[in-house]
Amino acid sequence: MWSRRSCRYRPDASGLEELRARRREQESALRKARRQQQLVSKRLLREEVNGDGQAGVEIAAEPLSEQEVLQLLRDVQRGREERKKLLSRLRQGLQHKETQQKFVRLEGSMRVLIGLFTSSLANIQMEAARCLHELSHSCDPAVAEACLPATSYLLTYLSGHSVEFTELCLYTLGNLAVESDAVRKQLLPQGIIPALASCIQSPHVAVLEGLGYVLSQLLQATEAPTKIIPLVLDSVLPQHMLRLVSSNLELGMGVAVEFAWCLHYIVCSHVNNALLISQGIVSTLVLLLLELASVMSKAATEGLELYFLQQHPFLVQECLWLLNNLTADEPFFCSAVLTLDLLPALLQLLSCSRMVTLLALTVLCNIAEKGPAYCYQLHQKAVLPSLLSTLALSDAQVVGQSLELLHLLFLHLPEAADDFLSQAGLQALEQHQDNPQLQERVRALSETYLQPAAASLISCAGASAAVLPSS
Repeated sequence: MWSRRSCRYRPDASGLEELRARRREQESALRKARRQQQLVSKRLLREEVNGDGQAGVEIAAEPLSEQEVLQLLRDVQRGREERKKLLSRLRQGLQHKETQQKFVRLEGSMRVLIGLFTSSLANIQMEAARCLHELSHSCDPAVAEACLPATSYLLTYLSGHSVEFTELCLYTLGNLAVESDAVRKQLLPQGIIPALASCIQSPHVAVLEGLGYVLSQLLQATEAPTKIIPLVLDSVLPQHMLRLVSSNLELGMGVAVEFAWCLHYIVCSHVNNALLISQGIVSTLVLLLLELASVMSKAATEGLELYFLQQHPFLVQECLWLLNNLTADEPFFCSAVLTLDLLPALLQLLSCSRMVTLLALTVLCNIAEKGPAYCYQLHQKAVLPSLLSTLALSDAQVVGQSLELLHLLFLHLPEAADDFLSQAGLQALEQHQDNPQLQERVRALSETYLQPAAASLISCAGASAAVLPSS
């Protein structure tokens, strides 16, 4: 906790480290809480049209024996029966791990499948693509590496004959990229980044969502900071990602979420955040947050807003996470927020949901931590009235984060403590003095900053009264 010292109430280093550690723990918990099922490493497209014309998810057939797999491959090469039907049976069998492993062990099996994948018949090509997609979903690295000969064709077909086919190729590429270093090593010289840069200009939402998935898999790779992100930053991808994050929200919210994740991974890499700043990432994201916040009623309950989140799933939080990563380490990025006059937008977010409020407070703490000049700007933009509102809440985490922001303000800008007192700040703190989670921090804040400030004000008032002439 903050130490009490006579020399301008500055805490010792251990106290600051404790505060930082607490904030990082809280951030870790928030990251864990925001993880959604859609963010698993691999994705599988199995939705198709049933016999009655209705969309539905196919139920997998039984695993195939090695002899059955071999016979299917022979029949499909000979053109026996309907080749599409034969491939459909193979695809259903490939939904099982044991069938996948038997398939890739058979000599020539991938050559046959790729031959069908490059067929001039669209229906055969699509069914072969579905077989490749099932293989790409395998958790066995050997299966992914068996698909290596298909990667150049998958890239070529990103400008395919149908949206469904292009989408299937994208998700297959994304699945393969996450599983195998060898696949990523092959995809880069084959031109996956230029191919994605061309594909990102597609008008189709399904294609853009699939592209965002592929890119997010590449950006999470261990070699991404050295081998992948520089190529991405040298392309037109970042400009289009910023455009897609902030446009067509009603029609393409999934697209916005995918590319928000991509931007998140790029920012975390610290490869060239200055470039993203110059391209307008900070102003784009904060203006987007303002737009989304305006949709919410300030009086909305948490449950009402969660209805809101069904339409706009966690986009506000994702954008705030990006701002947090930009402002956490270097003063340069905090200066960009100030220069672009984005503080009023951040303060508006303090009246939103609990999660949004916590994240906005975290970004404000990042800024205040940088020193007196930054705290002065916060003070000038009326951060204290906003904090008095958050202190009136009952949520211990929100109040705790507000207390940390107050601590940083009072530490770097002592006159802020005087203004806080004049706005009934002491009374706002006193309502939390019996909360076991907060009482120690409330007491430390009061004794370290507010009581000395109050004493100083009283002393000044007494001195003024002493020089007044007697009546």
